[in-house]
Amino acid sequence: MATIKDVAKLAGVGVGTASRAISGRGAIAPDTLERVQAAAHALAFRPSMIARALSLKSVGMLGVYVPTFTGSFYGAILAAIDAELRAVQRHMVAASGCGQGDARQQALDGVDFLIARECDGIVVLSHALQETDFIALQQRAGQMVVLNRDVASLAEQCFSVDHAQAGRLAAQALLAQGHRAMALIAGPQHAPDNLARVAGFEAELARHGVVVQAAQRFDGDFSFASGHAAADYLLAGAGRDYTALFCANDEMAIGAISRLTGAGLRVPRDVSVMGFDDSPVAAYGVPPLTTVQMPMCAVAVNGCRHLINRCYGLDLPVLRAFPAQLVWRDSVAAGPHPPLH
Repeated sequence: MATIKDVAKLAGVGVGTASRAISGRGAIAPDTLERVQAAAHALAFRPSMIARALSLKSVGMLGVYVPTFTGSFYGAILAAIDAELRAVQRHMVAASGCGQGDARQQALDGVDFLIARECDGIVVLSHALQETDFIALQQRAGQMVVLNRDVASLAEQCFSVDHAQAGRLAAQALLAQGHRAMALIAGPQHAPDNLARVAGFEAELARHGVVVQAAQRFDGDFSFASGHAAADYLLAGAGRDYTALFCANDEMAIGAISRLTGAGLRVPRDVSVMGFDDSPVAAYGVPPLTTVQMPMCAVAVNGCRHLINRCYGLDLPVLRAFPAQLVWRDSVAAGPHPPLH
């Protein structure tokens, strides 16, 4: 196996010059760089990750924690982070929540796994962790970014979307379509993003005198199955006097549509359904799902860039504002009332 000394000898340069040319750190004359790269190619030279880590005091790798690897939501975020790291010749190691304990303990164990791998920095996406957990992890990890959460004491390191405003946007859209009677499938009550989007949705309805009745509300867990179960619950109620159903994520919305259509209801003719997130599956439902687009991949990319800049001294552009927007498809129709704005 060729070494950096072999590359330097073939290129006719010193070992230090060859090392700078290979690592991209330091000024190198163009013709010298070309010779070193040609020598490295001829010798099939691959830099030692261990040697590079020792010399740069960096492993060139960020850790990423997500609650699960399943589903389209977290997969898209992981893919966006991986692409951003590869663009600057860095890599990621990912961990998810599994093993013993509740969701909080699994998250703590997952982040501990990444810290033990001596990642240069860590990206954390978790509903279950408490503010004190994030503070303690920050002290241990050194460099950390938090996605989809607002931790007051770590504001500079937090990248998220205004979920309450996005919930208000969903309510405004349904009211503007002439809907006054609403049903709601919320997400888990421990998830801050769910609480914020539902609070925004209900606050906007209340501003127009509209209230979601307790019998027309169901708390799911963001899964297809819980959306299906929620629709089953709503169908079992006494009468159906709602004309629109708002779901706190797209997977629950698609699960609900499956159950509603199985019961003989037509979406959107009999009941309109609106989702949330604009996940990759939203456009392929039957009917395609009208939803609130949450730019979570942009959140992840910019959080990752912030961490890259902090860990590797780069100056990548970093955005902080990620406005939500409506994506109109076929699952929402006009309601029976005049539009409200």
